[in-house]
Amino acid sequence: MGQLTGGDPSLLRRINSAVVLHALRATDCATLTEVTRVTGLSRPTVEGVVEGLIEAGLVVETAADEGGARRQGRPARRFRFRAEAGHLLGLEIGPHRVAALLSDLDGRVLGAQAKEVGAGAPADERLDRLRGAVAELLRRAGVARGSLRAVGVGTPGIVEADGTVRLGTALPGWTGLRLGERLGRSFRCPVLVENDANAAVLAEHWKGAAAETDDVVFVLAGLSPGAGSLIGGRLHRGYGGAAGEIGALHLLGREATPEALLSTTDEPLHPLDEQAVAEVFALARGGDLRARAAVERFIQRLVHDVAALVLALDPELVVIGGWAAGLDGVLEPLRRELARYCLRPPRVALSVLGEAAVATGALRLALDHVEEKLFTVDGTLTRR
Repeated sequence: MGQLTGGDPSLLRRINSAVVLHALRATDCATLTEVTRVTGLSRPTVEGVVEGLIEAGLVVETAADEGGARRQGRPARRFRFRAEAGHLLGLEIGPHRVAALLSDLDGRVLGAQAKEVGAGAPADERLDRLRGAVAELLRRAGVARGSLRAVGVGTPGIVEADGTVRLGTALPGWTGLRLGERLGRSFRCPVLVENDANAAVLAEHWKGAAAETDDVVFVLAGLSPGAGSLIGGRLHRGYGGAAGEIGALHLLGREATPEALLSTTDEPLHPLDEQAVAEVFALARGGDLRARAAVERFIQRLVHDVAALVLALDPELVVIGGWAAGLDGVLEPLRRELARYCLRPPRVALSVLGEAAVATGALRLALDHVEEKLFTVDGTLTRR
């Protein structure tokens, strides 16, 4: 951290508080001497900051360590960050289910709840199911709604910065929905809304297949696949929030639509929904030749769509998630196709988090927001 010269004393106090809190969070507990050494602040400054953080409920003094050899004199006071001082929610809104994850301020998951919802359910019903899942989760965990510090939400569609779904064709009544505003009425904390594939790539980078990779594409493979991308460890949303909408590539002069690709007859598959597609996959596994051909066409289209995105972004890793991740043989065709076109083909892997990816990524959004408030000042991370 750079040296400060003059300036607002309140800003200096905020910086010192963030530095000390960050140091305490990085360890189970620490003495004032240890915090002083790590932060480079004076001991009187550290003492004053710690007392303020105790008053704010973010730090607590721990019991003296009674283990080990007895020492003469009074034992040093030890302090720890109170991860239980607040809670976070990660919410997923999907075509067939809504889900919620609850964590403390360290991101440790304390509980989960999911509820099924019909694909044709209107927006109000879908949101009511989500609120019910949250209420049940909080009740089971014994957590008061007022302790929530931030709520992250992952949803299909192109999402504006204010949480409005600008375009959402996967869910009825979703286009134009002021989702952030609607959910904000249920919580007394910030609500952050993100595209589901974008949330999922954050989750895989946090706890999944991309934990060691900063340049990654996550493909949420469904009837209309979408992708989320990290470039240099940062989420790439694009100018209008529509980066990664590879499900629209079939509009670029290609004749075959998803309805035609997945058809086992001479007519397009109708209605094109996940139940109908699941029946095609079941027939393919049973040996039906036309169904197997339909699945092969679907995989090839997915492979080509992913290859187009890889050529544009040159990631180190491609992670396949969504229900298509369970298809037999989806990885090898993708590896072969990428090897044909790419000078240095990326690694390809299946999602580690599975159906929990979107809610986990939404939880990461909430955690990022809280970390920014607690550990940064004016957007600058206060680490040494």
